Order: sequence, then C-alpha cells, then structure tokens
Amino acid sequence: MAQCVQSVQEFIQDSFVPLVAALCSEEAERLTRKNNLGFSELVKPFCRLTSEVHMRDPNNQLHVIKNLKIAVNNIITHSPQPGGIRKLLNDVVSVSQPAEGLVTNVITAGDYDLNISATTPWFESYRESFLQSMPASDHEFLNHYVACMLVVSSGEPEPVEQFLKLSQEQHRIQHSSEYAYPKWFIPNTLKYYVLLHDVSAGEEQRADSVYEEMKQRYGTQGCYLLKINSRGSNRGADEQIPDPWSQYLQKNSIQNQESYDDGPYTVISNKNADHLISDGLDNDIQVDGLSNNFKAHPLQLDHLSDTSSSFDGTDYIKTTSSLHESKKTSSGTPHGACLTLTDHDRIRQFIQEFTFRGLLPHIEKTIRQLNDQLISRKGLSRSLFSATKKWFSGSKVPEKSINELKNTSGLLYPPEAPELQIRKMADLCFLVQHYELAYSCYHTAKKDFLNDQAMLYAAGALEMAAVSAFLQPGAPRPYPAHYMDTAIQTYRDICKNMVLAERCVLLSAEILKSQSKYSDAAALLIRLTSEDSDLRSALLLEQAAHCFINMKSPMVRKFAFHMILAGHRYSKAGQKKHALRCYCQAMQVYKGKGWSLAEDHINFTIGRQSFTLRQLDNAVSAFRHILINDSKQPAAQQGTFLREYLYVYKNVTQLSPDGPLPQLPLPYINNSATRVFFGHDRRPAEGEKQAATHISLDQEYDCESSHQWKELEEQVVAVVNKGIIPSNFQPTQYCLNSYSDNSKFPLAVVEEPVTVEVAFRNPLKVPLLLTDLSLLWKFQSKDFSAKHNGATKELACGNDMIGAEVIAEFLINSEETKMARLKLFPHQTGELHVLGVVYNLGTIQGTMMLDGIDPSIGLQAGKLVYNGMSVRGRQDLEIQGPRLNNTKEEKTSIKYGPDRRLDPIITEEMPLLEVFFINFPTGLLCGEIRKAYVEFVNVSKCPLTALKVVSKHPEFFTFGGNTAVLTPLSPSASENCSAYKTVVTDSTSVCTALMSSASSVNFGLGTGSQPEVIHVPLPDSVLLPGASIQLPMWLHGPDEEGVHEINFLFYYESIKKHSKMCHRVLRHTAVICTSRSLNVRATVCRSNALEDEGKGDNMLVFVDVENINTSEAGVKEFHIVQVSSNSKHWKLQKAVNLSEDKDYKLASRERGKLCFKAVRCKNSGENYTFADIVFGNEQIISSASPCADFFFRSLSSELKRTHAQSNMFQGAAKQSFDEAVRLIQKCSEVDLNIVVLWKAYVVEDNKQLILEGQHHVVLHTVGKEAFSFPQKQGFKKILGNSDWEDLEQESSEMVLLKFFRPENTSLPTRPTPEQLSNLIKTSLHYPESFNHSFHQKSLCLVPVTLLLSNCSEADVDVIIDLRHKTTSPEALEIHGSFTWLGQTQYKLQLKSQEVYSLQLKACFVRTGVYNLGTHRVFAKLADQVTLFETSQQNSMPALIIISNI
Repeated sequence: MAQCVQSVQEFIQDSFVPLVAALCSEEAERLTRKNNLGFSELVKPFCRLTSEVHMRDPNNQLHVIKNLKIAVNNIITHSPQPGGIRKLLNDVVSVSQPAEGLVTNVITAGDYDLNISATTPWFESYRESFLQSMPASDHEFLNHYVACMLVVSSGEPEPVEQFLKLSQEQHRIQHSSEYAYPKWFIPNTLKYYVLLHDVSAGEEQRADSVYEEMKQRYGTQGCYLLKINSRGSNRGADEQIPDPWSQYLQKNSIQNQESYDDGPYTVISNKNADHLISDGLDNDIQVDGLSNNFKAHPLQLDHLSDTSSSFDGTDYIKTTSSLHESKKTSSGTPHGACLTLTDHDRIRQFIQEFTFRGLLPHIEKTIRQLNDQLISRKGLSRSLFSATKKWFSGSKVPEKSINELKNTSGLLYPPEAPELQIRKMADLCFLVQHYELAYSCYHTAKKDFLNDQAMLYAAGALEMAAVSAFLQPGAPRPYPAHYMDTAIQTYRDICKNMVLAERCVLLSAEILKSQSKYSDAAALLIRLTSEDSDLRSALLLEQAAHCFINMKSPMVRKFAFHMILAGHRYSKAGQKKHALRCYCQAMQVYKGKGWSLAEDHINFTIGRQSFTLRQLDNAVSAFRHILINDSKQPAAQQGTFLREYLYVYKNVTQLSPDGPLPQLPLPYINNSATRVFFGHDRRPAEGEKQAATHISLDQEYDCESSHQWKELEEQVVAVVNKGIIPSNFQPTQYCLNSYSDNSKFPLAVVEEPVTVEVAFRNPLKVPLLLTDLSLLWKFQSKDFSAKHNGATKELACGNDMIGAEVIAEFLINSEETKMARLKLFPHQTGELHVLGVVYNLGTIQGTMMLDGIDPSIGLQAGKLVYNGMSVRGRQDLEIQGPRLNNTKEEKTSIKYGPDRRLDPIITEEMPLLEVFFINFPTGLLCGEIRKAYVEFVNVSKCPLTALKVVSKHPEFFTFGGNTAVLTPLSPSASENCSAYKTVVTDSTSVCTALMSSASSVNFGLGTGSQPEVIHVPLPDSVLLPGASIQLPMWLHGPDEEGVHEINFLFYYESIKKHSKMCHRVLRHTAVICTSRSLNVRATVCRSNALEDEGKGDNMLVFVDVENINTSEAGVKEFHIVQVSSNSKHWKLQKAVNLSEDKDYKLASRERGKLCFKAVRCKNSGENYTFADIVFGNEQIISSASPCADFFFRSLSSELKRTHAQSNMFQGAAKQSFDEAVRLIQKCSEVDLNIVVLWKAYVVEDNKQLILEGQHHVVLHTVGKEAFSFPQKQGFKKILGNSDWEDLEQESSEMVLLKFFRPENTSLPTRPTPEQLSNLIKTSLHYPESFNHSFHQKSLCLVPVTLLLSNCSEADVDVIIDLRHKTTSPEALEIHGSFTWLGQTQYKLQLKSQEVYSLQLKACFVRTGVYNLGTHRVFAKLADQVTLFETSQQNSMPALIIISNI
C-alpha cells in the first residue's frame, strides 16, 4: 500500500472515536451561523485533546488516554440510502487528485526506474469518508452515541425552559419506537447542557445568571457557558485570523453541495446502460448541518440484502461542473469571521472540560456498571447459563435450521442480552484505548456468539478482537490475522455484507503493511475486489499494486498488471482522471520492453481517457505511439486505432483551426531515401526517333557510372577553359540521392520543375489514403543577375513565386513502400527550401477483412471511397548528412556534415537541349560503318551555343570532318545507301595505288586537342530557341565483340554568361551489341632488293584477313573491296601476286593473304598520305569522312594506349637513352597504318542488305606482327577458348598473389642486335648464272656489285670484311668455296639515307652453285665507339651458278 500521512495506530484510533450528539435550539444555531458554520462544524477542529487524560478501569487501576479525539455530530433521524453513500464516496475520490508538485518515489528495480506517487490522498479520503459514513448497526456499538450536547443561546427569553424542551426531544428520539435512527449506546445517555453566549451582542450578566441557575440545576460537571463571537461581523478584517475549519470543510465540500439535491446524476452501470435519474426526495432534515434526503439506512439488518443487491454494480457521479462550483463556494466563503483567537481557546477549553468532567466520568461509570453485571453472572455455570438463555430468552428463535444459522438475520439479541453487554463493554473500552480489557471482552463475546451461531455478531467480535490485540501496548500477543480472515469471509460470504467486509480489509491491510507483510496485504486487498463496486475494486487493486512495488524485492510486473486492472475499474467507475493516472504509471513498466500488445492496449486506453478529459495533446501522443511502433495487432484492430486517432486529431485541430499544422505519424517517411530531380521529364521515343536517355528518377544510382560522367564533364570543361578546370566548378547533378555529394547547394533553373521523390512506408495492415498531397516549402526571392543581390523576400506560400503540384489521391496499401513524386515550379530566381510534405491522412471505407479477403488489394486511385475521417497535417523532411571523418576532432566525435539536396538555388533562365537519334542501330558487326542522324532541339526560350560532345570512345562515332574534299558520290553508293564517299575507277588503275592527302586538323585532331571532346558542327554555332537541326552521324562498330555501353555527354552554354550556372550537360548512354566479323593481322618486312633509281627504301606489307564471323549474324560472305594506307612517310604502291579474278571473297572461317609493296613518300610534311588499292570498280576515298575520321580516332586511341603502356613499363629508363640509341631504334620503326575496307552481304527478312566496314592495323615496328583487334582477343584466337580461360585464371591468380611492388628494371642502353641489323641494308647485284670455259682459262672472274644503303638519319661508318670463310662442312658440301679478289676489307662512311655501290670480283676455280653472301658488314654510328659495332648478316643466301662451256 502507498504511504499514509498517519501511522496505523493513529488511523485506527481516529476511525473509532466516542460519538457525541448535538441538539441545538434555533437561536443557538443562528449564533453559530454568523461564522458560516453549524455548531458541530464550529467545534470540529478542536475535538482532539491536546493533553493526556486519566481514568480508572474496573480494577481501579489508573489508565492513561493519549491523543483522544471525539466526534460531535448533529442528530440525524434518517439514515442515507446506499446510492447516496456511493455518490458521496465517488465524489470524494474524484475531487482528490494528485497535486501538481506531488512527491514521487523513484524506485529502481532491475532495469526499471519508476516514478511512482509516494502517497495516495484519494484513497485516504475515501477511507475516512467510508468509515465516517458507515451507519450504526445493532451488532456493534462503536457508531452509537455516548452522550448528547444540548445547546441553547443565552439570548433566548427562557433558556432553562429551552433546555427542558431539548432534553425531552432527545428522550423522545432515543426511546420512542418512531425513530429507529440514530443509535444510542446506553439508555441513560449523558446529557451535557451548553449555554452559548454571543459576546458582541448579548448581555454578559444575564448569561452569567442563567449559567449559575444551570449549575444549581444540573451540577457544575453537567453544564458549561461557552462565549463566542467576540468580534462583530461588521468589523473590517484588519487582523488575519487563522481558519482551522478549511481543512475539515474541504473534506466535506462534497456534502456541502446542498448535497443530494434535485438534479441529474449519471449512472454508470456494468450493464453498459447509460441513463439519467433525478432525485426528488425531501431535504428538510439536517445532517451535520447539511440537507439529507435519504430515508432508509443502507445497512439496516432487515433490508440489508435487498437494498445492497439493488445497487450492485452501479456508481453515481455528479457532473464535474457542479463539483467545481461547490469547491469554489466552499473555499471562497470565510469561516469564523466573528471569532477571535480567544474564542478559539474558549472552544478548545469547552471540549476539554466536556471530556474531562462529563464524557470520561460517564464512560468510566458505565464500564464499571457493565463489569459489575458481568461479574455477578460469572458464578453461574456457562452451560447452565447457555441453557437458561435458550429457554428463557423469549425474543430469540428457539430452533434454527442450517440455513438460518448461516443467515445473518436468523438470530437477533435483545438489547439487554448479556452477550451484547459484553460487546458493549468491549466497545467502550476500545473507544477509550483500554485495548487489553477490550480484547478480553471481545474474545469472550466471540465465543458466545459462535456458540449461538450468531455469525454477524461473531464476525464483529473477531474483527475488533484482532484490532485490539494489535493495538495493545507492548504487543503481548501477535496480531491474529486469521481472526480478520474469518471475519472477512463471514461478512462477505455468509452475511453478504460487503461494507463491513471492506472495513475489515481496510483495517487489516493497514496493519499488515505496518508489519511489512506486503504480500499478505496485497492478497487481502485483491480478495475483496468484486463486480458490485467498481470504485472499491479500483482503490483496492491500486493499493495492492503499491504493496507489490514496496516489497523487499519489488515485483514490478505485478505492480504494473494490477495498476492496469485498477485503471480499468476506475474507468468503469467513471473516475477518468484516476484511470488515466493508473495506466500512465503502468506504462513505465511496459514501455520499450517488447510487450507490444500490452503497450498498444495501454496507449489506446490512455488516449481515450485523455480525450474524455479533454487532454487532447496527451490523447494524440498516446494514439501516435500505437501507430508508429511496429504493431503486431490484426488489421481490424489497427483500423480501429487509426480511426480513433483521426477522430481525436480532428477534435484537436478544430480547437485551433488557425494554428500550425500538426505533425502526423503516418505514413513513415524514409528521409535518407528522398531523391530530388531537376528538370523536365524526358520525351519517350517516337517511331524511329530515340530520345537521349539522359537521367531520370526511374534509373538506379550507379557509383561507377556517376564517376565516369563527372570525369567526362571535367574533361570538356577543361578543354573549354584552355586546359584548366575553374575553381568554382561544380559537377552537374540532375538527380540527388543519399549517394551523391550533397554538401553544396544544388542549382535549378527557373521555369523548370523540381521533382522531389518521397519514400512513404505504411507500417499498418490497413491501407492509408493521402489526399491533397503536396510539398511544403519556403522561398527567398533573389535577383542573381544584378550586381548586388538586393533585398531578399521570404515567402512560405504563393503560387506566383512557386507553383506546387498537388496529388489528389495517393493510396498506400497495407505494409507497402511507395514513392510519391511531387513537383515544384519556380517562377522566380532565389533560394528554395523544401521543408516537408503536407497532406490529409485518411482511411478507406470498408477496410475490414471479410472472409479472409483483403479488400485493399486491387484498389485503384480515383475510385476510392472516403469514410469521412481525415485530418490535415504535415511531416518534415529532415535529412542527416554524412558523418565527417577527416580531421582528428571529427574522428573522435560524432559530427555530421550538411545535406543540402532540399535547398536548391533557382538560377536565371538557361537553354535546354533535347537530343534525338534517328536510325540508331542496336547491333553492329565489329568494324561496321553505319550512318545515322542526330536531331538537336532547343526547347527553351534562350539560344544555346558551344555545343560539344565528349565520350570515352571517340572512335565509335563521328559527325564528319571539315575537309574541303567534296567528291561526288558514285551512283552505286547512292543506290546502296553507302556511308562512304566513292568514285568510279577505270580498269587501268587496278592494283595500283590512288593517292590523296589530308591533315588530322581537318578531323578535329590537331596538336594539343583532346580527341574525346568533339565539336558539334552547328550552323553559325548557335541553336535558336525552338529550333531543331539534324546532323549525320557515322558509327563504327567496336573491334571487340559483346555488349558495349558508350556514354555521350553533350555540353552546351548560353549566349549570356551567368554567375551561378556556366553550362549545362545532357547525358546519353548507347548500348551496342557487336558480333565478330573479320580478323586482320599485318606485318612489314624490309625488301632485300634495291631499286634501280637508287632509293633503297621499300618494304613488303603482308596482310592476313580471316573471316571469324559466326553464322548467327546471317552474313554469307565478306568482300575485301579496298586496302588503304595512311602515313606521313610511307605509302602502299601496288599489290603483289594478285589473283586473276581480282575479287577477294571470304566465306565463313576462310583466310586470305595479301601482299603489298610500300615505298617512302616524297613529302614529309604534317599531312598524311592516303594510298588506296582498289579491288573493284569503286574507289572509297579514304581521306574523306567517314573513313578518315575513324582512322584518325582509332589512331589517337591506339597512340594513347601505347603511350600509357610505355609510361607504365619504361618510365625513367626511357629518359636515360641517349641520342645514339634513339637513332638506332628509329631505323627499325615504321609509321604505316593499314585500313582494310570490306562489304558484307546479309540476308534479313528475305532481303539482301549490304553492310560495309573498315578495320585498322597500326604497324610500328619492322617484323613485328600487328592486329586489328585488341591483343587479348588474338591470344584467345590462337590458344582456343579452353586454354584461354586457363590462362585468364592463371593471370588473375598471379595478380592476387603479387603482394609487393616489382622493382623498376631499366632497359639496357645498348641496342639489341635486331635493331643494329637495320642500320645498313645490303644488296648484292650479280648474274644468276655465269658461263665460263675452264679449259681455256682456269680462273673464272665474276663482277659483283654490293649496294649499301644507310637506313638511319645519321652518318654511319661501315667496314666490309671479305675474309669470312664458312666453316660448316654442310655449307661446304652444298656451296663450293670461292675467293674475293682485290681488297679484303673496305672502310666507308655513308651519309644519312645514302646508297653506295661497291664493285667487287669473285674468283671461281670450278663449276657449281656458290653462295656469294659470305661477306661481313660491320656498322657503327660515326661519333660512337666500337662498342656498338656488330655484324650485318644477310638473311637470304645469294646463289650463283657457274657453268662450263
């Protein structure tokens, strides 16, 4: 139980006090009414004695009485009805509420920290009122009057006669059978005569004379002169007099309502029938100065069961307004206005005199008399005495059946019965605190009652015996709790008297609590909870809960459970505030512990009770908790919760319709998933037109892709700004999400929509309907074009500044996550802040589950039926930025950066480009050329310029070069829709190269430019508002087969320069699937033959073409239509060994070999020389678009790739090469590029199509094979698929196992023998056969010319050594031996590119076949040491046949 203000001894002593009746004359009552008090109210604050009192017990022992209190009440002749008592108790409890600053206990038990009210004043008020309102009964005398005060005013004409009248009235009330109420202790009631004198108005002499007469008539101990009203009522309240009556009258303020008057009362019955009754009984009888309209005593034995049962389960509550009014009237009226402090002392003295001289002597005398009567009977045998009682007690029932024994009305004792005399003596002893004697008498009476089976009497004796035993000083015997248990059971089960049982429980529980037997006390309190009184059950359950929490080991969950039960019963009893308090206290235990269903129930009840009490904020908060937690309730229950919540919220908003919009708990918003998109939605494809993919909210975010777009934009911005990226550069971000960089304010353009995608989640199993859904925003208008920003204007609404899209209906099905895309249309420049969303939250009618079918399935927006319940509210969008982790301070603390995706800056008007692709293919052959068209449309109101496109794959597309060569198309080209420019060739030019030249500058690849950034050739470089232009675009299929994603970034600017936004971009991702076509390999070798003109620079080019196309593509065969070369230094001259038909066809898996002769170009400028060798009737002009475009693009990408590789592998070593090494290396380098142009015939839909394409081979080094495809694919081709997969697996493992960085091994500075062998090219000129007559001349001399050609750019020293002998015996057998005549060694110096002819003579002695290639040639650079000297060997033998004539 909760802590009480009084100790248990004080509580019991104050509950059972001697009762004194007061009978006042009208004049006396008028005197006291001057102070707004009745006589009994006047003396009430002074009824506790301040000093000890002494009296003697029957054994003449002195007995000390401490802290004695008496009760003075007006005589009431009609007992109140049960309904009145219940209403009184209800009102007492409802008025007593926890104070604002109520002390709370913080109890820590395990994981729980509970704030619990330390005291329960409402329970104490209820208990006090309950005990005071208990009517007197015949089986006990504690509530019977011991004495009667007769009060008469000294101002009356005949005070003594008035005393006689009052005395006769008292006698009539006590002894007449007309009055059954009140009850009197003994027939000879003490009468005490009080003369009331008004000091301010009465005559003091007359009062004294009357008092003297009284003393003579009644004795000095039987009368008293009480002087009051020393201060006149008309005097000002200049001195503050304390008001001791307020604390007593506040407790009775419920009775002071002119109580129980005619008026409606609410009846709350447990049958759930709400109706009104009115009480119209007479109210002429005074009860404590209050009107009383009840005629029957609730506990009168004859009618007890009937009356109590008729009020089962019904509690009466007066309306709250009347309670407050009564409180105001009682507290606002001053009491004791005519009394001084001296008067207070006089009243206190009067009560003491009455007690000392009148009451206690009377009680002492009565006890002695009763004791003497009992002692006189002790000599008789108990058995004889009992038998005598049975036969001679005429008023008793002589024979009783079992049922009668167990019926409280089955046995009634006459007033003079000896058993009642014992009980009477016991009660008197108890009232004057003589607990030992009282216990002895109760114990004796108990035995007699039990013998007689008078169960009601026995229960009363047991109850008081237990209390007396507890209150005995020194505690000679333990508290007999079993006495109380028996008494409670008897009252409740046999006597059916719940009022007496309740008194037992209240007393016993308090005693057990004082002994720290909380468990027993709780069990006792719970036992008495029943359906007949919700208020009693609620109070007892609450006290039981406090018992559980006050145990040595607090039982927290039991406390909470019983608090819930108490709250439920309080609610049934109409005590809404107490019910709410109980539920709130229990909530502390259940909150956040996983008891979700219990938590929901508590929150739901708190919400309802708060709403009933008009605590609307608390109600909203409670219902909000039900909805925002992950509810495990079924759909129907969730629907109920939601409807209740909406109803409460609607009431809240109606109270303050102009207030701020409330925050709604549903649906959930995933703030971090909020995405913001700037710009219009892109138009879809129209027929052959395919719109640029750009970016949209439907695309998933890809970090790698986003990084690539950023790099492309940086690349084009650097080109535009002459290689430098501006410091204020901000990458364009059209879509902001949780992965993008949101640290800077994003830029949006005026008149272009800002779309915010909000992620809603419905956690409930019932659908939610959002209506009139739109964004909540704030806008500051700023003019960015002015030099000074000027005044800013802040707006929270207004469609002239910002237009907002409103979604009329937005349905979120049960447990669904759904995105809402909301748009804002800015009409002015400035700063926009998106604050949140605003909407009406509602439900759909008929969302209950019927026959297991969820009706929310298949519901469509636009066809929804409202159930009429929706509330307007908002939810804020608050996005937490990324956690900062850069500085030491940020790493050691938790700090978050800003996220500004919802705070865009609206900039000035900018051009807006849309791009459409026409006839754009999705599949190509590797190397295939296809012509498509691109349409550029300016959909804005301002012109755009500086249109560029940037891509990581510039070799994939071209818009054509700005070359001046305008070759007319041949008829066949136009017929076949060829992408190339062609001219018809005559038959004489077959196998001979046709020359042309072009510069890379013409194709946008000048020095210092980036090939990835391509200028789009707009007419006048401007696209006007609303204008559109179509440009041709040639596409070149990538050399690798597979699916390729190729990113285009279109860059453009406005003609006017803006401070915030300098440019705009448009993205497009093309997906091309390529299939295999041709595989081209090429090698270049130096020709051994030196031409007659003396120029020894010629080479042989071998081209190996293989058809690796699979039959899936539908290609029947490939035709090689032309082979072209492009180089600054070399050109193809003619084809070697061409077959007769001059038509190169390659069916599937066929391979063809071509050999070409290449010679050095005459011009060595920056222009490239193009040589075309045509295998048909049409020449494709390789120096024009698109052939040259793709050649230059592939060349630049190839150079970029090789440059990156050489940087990676050679790095520092390259710088260490000296000039000599570079010159030597240059001899073996060749700058020749081969372009193989082809046509393929494809059958598709029974139509034959001609595809055309080109492959590029870049030849760098003499003798080294080059490929048209990436190297990896070549290895795969050579090794086969399975071996290639093994190799791939091995290489990946090797990469994984490489834990250290390899050392930088610098290349040796000495050139390789292969490089040195290319310094000098040698050629022997001699007759293939020579006839000589050995008979005539034995020695045959043959002239041989040795041509030496310097291939390098520097002077070379050459040594020719003719002394070389072949030592190999095999060589001697095959080739005979011969001798060179003349000098055996020549030393020469050859200038750059010089060809030198040396005449030699060979001497033969017999016929045979001889190899003339026995000479050795040594070469070194002129300014170098001999360290680089090495032998020059001819790779092929020079054979000569010597014949004899």
